[in-house]
Amino acid sequence: MTTKRRRTARHLGSYGDADVEGEVLRTDALLDALARREPVGGADAAIRLLGALVADVDSQRLSSVSITPST
Repeated sequence: MTTKRRRTARHLGSYGDADVEGEVLRTDALLDALARREPVGGADAAIRLLGALVADVDSQRLSSVSITPST
Protein backbone atom coordinates (compact mmCIF):
# COMPACT_ATOMS: atom_id res chain seq x y z
CA MET A 1 0.00 0.00 0.00
CA THR A 2 1.39 3.39 -0.90
CA THR A 3 0.64 6.52 1.01
CA LYS A 4 1.00 10.08 -0.10
CA ARG A 5 2.95 12.40 2.12
CA ARG A 6 1.26 15.59 3.20
CA ARG A 7 2.47 18.64 1.37
CA THR A 8 4.06 21.09 3.73
CA ALA A 9 3.03 24.74 3.68
CA ARG A 10 6.26 25.64 1.92
CA HIS A 11 5.39 23.37 -1.05
CA LEU A 12 1.74 24.37 -1.34
CA GLY A 13 2.56 27.46 -3.38
CA SER A 14 3.49 25.28 -6.32
CA TYR A 15 -0.23 24.83 -7.06
CA GLY A 16 -0.34 28.46 -8.17
CA ASP A 17 -3.41 29.31 -6.12
CA ALA A 18 -3.02 31.25 -2.87
CA ASP A 19 -6.50 30.21 -1.70
CA VAL A 20 -5.55 26.54 -1.85
CA GLU A 21 -2.89 26.99 0.84
CA GLY A 22 -5.36 28.59 3.25
CA GLU A 23 -7.98 25.93 2.64
CA VAL A 24 -5.48 23.11 3.16
CA LEU A 25 -4.26 24.66 6.41
CA ARG A 26 -7.84 25.09 7.67
CA THR A 27 -8.69 21.52 6.73
CA ASP A 28 -5.57 20.21 8.47
CA ALA A 29 -6.44 22.20 11.61
CA LEU A 30 -9.97 20.79 11.58
CA LEU A 31 -8.80 17.20 11.14
CA ASP A 32 -6.19 17.65 13.88
CA ALA A 33 -8.89 18.98 16.25
CA LEU A 34 -11.09 15.98 15.48
CA ALA A 35 -8.17 13.63 16.11
CA ARG A 36 -7.60 15.29 19.50
CA ARG A 37 -11.32 14.81 20.21
CA GLU A 38 -11.85 18.55 20.55
CA PRO A 39 -15.33 19.88 19.84
CA VAL A 40 -15.64 21.35 16.37
CA GLY A 41 -18.41 23.66 15.38
CA GLY A 42 -19.56 25.08 12.16
CA ALA A 43 -22.42 25.40 9.77
CA ASP A 44 -20.93 22.87 7.37
CA ALA A 45 -22.85 19.60 7.42
CA ALA A 46 -19.72 17.55 6.66
CA ILE A 47 -17.94 18.97 9.72
CA ARG A 48 -20.91 18.16 11.94
CA LEU A 49 -21.08 14.66 10.45
CA LEU A 50 -17.40 13.99 11.11
CA GLY A 51 -17.76 15.24 14.69
CA ALA A 52 -20.79 13.01 15.25
CA LEU A 53 -18.96 10.03 13.73
CA VAL A 54 -16.00 10.51 16.07
CA ALA A 55 -18.33 10.73 19.09
CA ASP A 56 -20.23 7.64 17.96
CA VAL A 57 -17.08 5.58 17.46
CA ASP A 58 -15.72 6.67 20.84
CA SER A 59 -18.95 5.77 22.64
CA GLN A 60 -19.12 2.35 20.94
CA ARG A 61 -15.53 1.62 21.82
CA LEU A 62 -16.13 2.41 25.49
CA SER A 63 -19.37 0.45 25.72
CA SER A 64 -18.02 -2.64 23.98
CA VAL A 65 -15.10 -3.17 26.34
CA SER A 66 -15.62 -6.16 28.58
CA ILE A 67 -13.28 -7.27 31.28
CA THR A 68 -13.34 -10.97 32.05
CA PRO A 69 -11.18 -12.56 34.68
CA SER A 70 -8.64 -14.99 33.36
CA THR A 71 -8.64 -18.42 34.94
